[in-house]
Amino acid sequence: MATQHTYRVIVRGKWDSLTAGARAKLLAEVDDHGLGQMVFTPEGSLAYDAALHSFSYRYVIVSDAEYGEEMAAALGEEKAEAALKAAGLGFRELRATATDMDTMKINRKGR
Repeated sequence: MATQHTYRVIVRGKWDSLTAGARAKLLAEVDDHGLGQMVFTPEGSLAYDAALHSFSYRYVIVSDAEYGEEMAAALGEEKAEAALKAAGLGFRELRATATDMDTMKINRKGR
């Protein structure tokens, strides 16, 4: 059985061709998607501001370690794309970065 690692994935993108209804919905919910709500979850956490220029999703992805961060990033992009399409929101320029939480080195300050 392959070793599983936990990845934190940030998917960034830009809003594109939003309908008037989509804009209104996003603006009505903007307070629920601000900086304070940016958390990593398996379901994804959407963050954006009232300018409706760009957005980000934050995911926790558990994947085989042998495929690494590239696979986790690709999975995050797929999840974000599916969520945006299901919500009927236009987007472009999706790009993802992933961090392997199981291999991340923590530098602690000396006492």
